[in-house]
Amino acid sequence: MVQEVVIVAYNSDWIQEFESEKKKISQMLPSNAIQIEHIGSTSIMGMPSKPILDIAISVKNLDETDLFVEPLRTLEYVYVPNLEFPNRRFFRKGERKKGTHHLHVYEQSSDEWRNNLLFRNYLRSHPEQAAAYAELKKHLASMYVEDRATYTQMKAPFIQSMIELAQKE
Repeated sequence: MVQEVVIVAYNSDWIQEFESEKKKISQMLPSNAIQIEHIGSTSIMGMPSKPILDIAISVKNLDETDLFVEPLRTLEYVYVPNLEFPNRRFFRKGERKKGTHHLHVYEQSSDEWRNNLLFRNYLRSHPEQAAAYAELKKHLASMYVEDRATYTQMKAPFIQSMIELAQKE
């Protein structure tokens, strides 16, 4: 099954959708969840995005994520093990390859957690960089419309450069 790259215009409903989902998740999860954040392009005002809500949860120890599987299942999240990303646990809401929500669990002290927040916050506070990222996303989506893996891989250098700039500030 081809995993197409579909970029849509920013939708202000994404903020309310995140807040609603955050509330549901908070009520279901054990107290092990330290923080729940809206990440990814849907968290950046005005940013075109794949219509997938990205949510990040931090924990003290990634092994605690095992306690999340059943509670999140009641909210229609499916745990998707992925050995390629040993520092993250991933849950999807929606059909395989057509998820509507992606939930990422990271250790609070991890670079992955920190970098997701650095990237988001940097683009929120630097509209010129956010505009450049939006253009890059649209360009790459037109080139790799049927290849989400390559689309994601090709964005990585820009994302890394924004994280490096954010670390210097």
